[in-house]
Amino acid sequence: MYGPGDNYHAENSHVIPALIRRFHEAKQHDAPTVVIWGTGRPRREFVYVKDMARACVHVMDLSPEVYRAHTLPMQNHINIGSGEEYSIADLAAMVKRAVGYQGNIETDPAKPDGTPRKLLDNSLLKALGWRPEVGLQEGLRLAYEDFLSSLARSNTGTESAVRQ
Repeated sequence: MYGPGDNYHAENSHVIPALIRRFHEAKQHDAPTVVIWGTGRPRREFVYVKDMARACVHVMDLSPEVYRAHTLPMQNHINIGSGEEYSIADLAAMVKRAVGYQGNIETDPAKPDGTPRKLLDNSLLKALGWRPEVGLQEGLRLAYEDFLSSLARSNTGTESAVRQ
Protein backbone atom coordinates (compact mmCIF):
# COMPACT_ATOMS: atom_id res chain seq x y z
CA MET A 1 0.00 0.00 0.00
CA TYR A 2 1.29 3.46 -0.83
CA GLY A 3 0.09 7.03 -1.22
CA PRO A 4 -0.55 10.24 0.71
CA GLY A 5 0.72 10.25 4.27
CA ASP A 6 3.46 7.72 3.54
CA ASN A 7 6.86 7.62 5.25
CA TYR A 8 9.35 8.92 2.66
CA HIS A 9 12.50 8.00 4.53
CA ALA A 10 15.24 6.97 2.08
CA GLU A 11 16.16 3.76 3.91
CA ASN A 12 13.44 3.05 6.50
CA SER A 13 10.33 3.09 4.35
CA HIS A 14 8.60 0.81 1.92
CA VAL A 15 9.83 0.56 -1.64
CA ILE A 16 7.64 3.20 -3.35
CA PRO A 17 8.18 6.10 -0.91
CA ALA A 18 11.90 5.27 -0.66
CA LEU A 19 12.23 5.32 -4.46
CA ILE A 20 10.28 8.58 -4.70
CA ARG A 21 12.68 10.20 -2.29
CA ARG A 22 15.79 8.76 -3.96
CA PHE A 23 14.73 9.83 -7.44
CA HIS A 24 13.67 13.28 -6.20
CA GLU A 25 17.01 13.85 -4.47
CA ALA A 26 18.89 12.61 -7.54
CA LYS A 27 16.89 15.03 -9.68
CA GLN A 28 17.59 17.93 -7.30
CA HIS A 29 21.34 17.20 -7.30
CA ASP A 30 21.63 16.30 -11.02
CA ALA A 31 22.97 12.89 -10.02
CA PRO A 32 23.72 10.75 -13.06
CA THR A 33 22.48 7.50 -11.50
CA VAL A 34 20.04 6.11 -8.96
CA VAL A 35 20.96 2.73 -7.54
CA ILE A 36 18.18 0.33 -6.54
CA TRP A 37 18.74 -2.54 -4.15
CA GLY A 38 19.01 -6.08 -5.49
CA THR A 39 18.67 -7.30 -9.04
CA GLY A 40 15.37 -5.56 -9.81
CA ARG A 41 13.78 -8.90 -10.73
CA PRO A 42 11.49 -9.53 -7.72
CA ARG A 43 7.86 -8.80 -8.47
CA ARG A 44 5.48 -6.90 -6.22
CA GLU A 45 1.84 -5.88 -6.14
CA PHE A 46 0.89 -2.36 -5.06
CA VAL A 47 -2.43 -0.86 -4.06
CA TYR A 48 -3.06 2.86 -3.69
CA VAL A 49 -4.13 3.84 -0.17
CA LYS A 50 -7.50 5.27 -1.26
CA ASP A 51 -8.26 2.08 -3.20
CA MET A 52 -7.51 0.12 -0.02
CA ALA A 53 -9.94 2.34 1.90
CA ARG A 54 -12.58 1.93 -0.82
CA ALA A 55 -12.15 -1.84 -0.69
CA CYS A 56 -12.60 -1.87 3.08
CA VAL A 57 -15.77 0.20 2.83
CA HIS A 58 -17.02 -2.02 -0.02
CA VAL A 59 -16.60 -5.12 2.15
CA MET A 60 -18.16 -3.44 5.21
CA ASP A 61 -21.15 -2.45 3.11
CA LEU A 62 -21.84 -6.05 2.03
CA SER A 63 -24.92 -7.53 3.58
CA PRO A 64 -24.21 -10.27 6.12
CA GLU A 65 -25.89 -12.74 3.78
CA VAL A 66 -23.63 -11.87 0.83
CA TYR A 67 -20.54 -11.91 3.04
CA ARG A 68 -21.40 -15.34 4.50
CA ALA A 69 -22.24 -16.70 1.04
CA HIS A 70 -18.71 -15.89 -0.17
CA THR A 71 -16.68 -16.85 2.92
CA LEU A 72 -16.42 -19.78 5.30
CA PRO A 73 -16.42 -19.72 9.11
CA MET A 74 -12.84 -19.34 10.36
CA GLN A 75 -11.81 -18.64 6.73
CA ASN A 76 -13.51 -15.34 6.25
CA HIS A 77 -10.68 -13.07 5.18
CA ILE A 78 -10.83 -11.20 1.88
CA ASN A 79 -7.58 -10.20 0.22
CA ILE A 80 -7.31 -6.63 -1.02
CA GLY A 81 -4.89 -6.10 -3.88
CA SER A 82 -4.60 -4.59 -7.31
CA GLY A 83 -4.17 -7.95 -8.99
CA GLU A 84 -1.22 -6.57 -11.00
CA GLU A 85 2.43 -7.14 -10.30
CA TYR A 86 5.53 -5.30 -11.45
CA SER A 87 9.22 -6.04 -11.21
CA ILE A 88 11.17 -3.70 -8.96
CA ALA A 89 13.10 -2.59 -12.07
CA ASP A 90 9.84 -1.70 -13.86
CA LEU A 91 8.60 0.08 -10.74
CA ALA A 92 11.82 2.10 -10.55
CA ALA A 93 11.37 3.16 -14.19
CA MET A 94 7.80 4.25 -13.42
CA VAL A 95 8.90 6.26 -10.38
CA LYS A 96 11.65 7.82 -12.49
CA ARG A 97 8.99 9.01 -14.96
CA ALA A 98 6.66 10.26 -12.21
CA VAL A 99 9.44 12.30 -10.63
CA GLY A 100 10.85 13.55 -13.95
CA TYR A 101 14.36 12.27 -13.28
CA GLN A 102 16.53 12.11 -16.40
CA GLY A 103 19.46 9.96 -15.20
CA ASN A 104 20.11 6.24 -15.25
CA ILE A 105 18.97 3.40 -13.03
CA GLU A 106 21.45 0.77 -11.84
CA THR A 107 20.91 -2.29 -9.67
CA ASP A 108 23.06 -3.38 -6.72
CA PRO A 109 22.96 -7.18 -6.63
CA ALA A 110 25.03 -7.09 -3.41
CA LYS A 111 21.86 -5.86 -1.62
CA PRO A 112 19.09 -8.38 -0.87
CA ASP A 113 16.21 -8.95 -3.28
CA GLY A 114 13.78 -10.23 -0.69
CA THR A 115 10.93 -12.54 -1.61
CA PRO A 116 10.89 -13.25 -5.38
CA ARG A 117 7.17 -12.65 -5.75
CA LYS A 118 4.33 -11.15 -3.67
CA LEU A 119 0.90 -11.25 -5.27
CA LEU A 120 -2.42 -11.69 -3.48
CA ASP A 121 -5.35 -13.63 -4.87
CA ASN A 122 -8.01 -10.93 -4.99
CA SER A 123 -10.51 -12.95 -7.06
CA LEU A 124 -13.04 -13.04 -4.19
CA LEU A 125 -13.06 -9.27 -3.84
CA LYS A 126 -13.42 -8.87 -7.60
CA ALA A 127 -16.31 -11.36 -7.57
CA LEU A 128 -17.94 -9.12 -4.96
CA GLY A 129 -17.77 -6.21 -7.41
CA TRP A 130 -14.71 -4.23 -6.30
CA ARG A 131 -11.98 -3.02 -8.64
CA PRO A 132 -9.13 -0.59 -7.95
CA GLU A 133 -9.66 2.86 -9.44
CA VAL A 134 -6.12 4.24 -9.34
CA GLY A 135 -3.54 2.67 -11.65
CA LEU A 136 0.08 2.49 -10.56
CA GLN A 137 1.40 5.29 -12.79
CA GLU A 138 -1.37 7.67 -11.65
CA GLY A 139 -0.87 6.62 -8.03
CA LEU A 140 2.86 7.29 -8.30
CA ARG A 141 2.13 10.77 -9.64
CA LEU A 142 -0.22 11.42 -6.72
CA ALA A 143 2.28 10.03 -4.21
CA TYR A 144 5.00 12.28 -5.64
CA GLU A 145 2.70 15.28 -5.29
CA ASP A 146 2.17 14.29 -1.64
CA PHE A 147 5.93 14.04 -1.15
CA LEU A 148 6.41 17.51 -2.63
CA SER A 149 3.64 18.85 -0.38
CA SER A 150 5.33 17.33 2.65
CA LEU A 151 8.56 19.09 1.67
CA ALA A 152 6.69 22.40 1.31
CA ARG A 153 5.06 21.94 4.74
CA SER A 154 8.49 21.14 6.18
CA ASN A 155 9.91 24.35 4.72
CA THR A 156 7.18 26.35 6.46
CA GLY A 157 7.90 24.57 9.72
CA THR A 158 4.45 23.00 10.02
CA GLU A 159 5.41 19.38 9.49
CA SER A 160 8.42 17.14 9.05
CA ALA A 161 9.12 16.23 5.42
CA VAL A 162 10.26 12.79 6.42
CA ARG A 163 8.18 11.05 9.01
CA GLN A 164 10.73 8.99 10.90
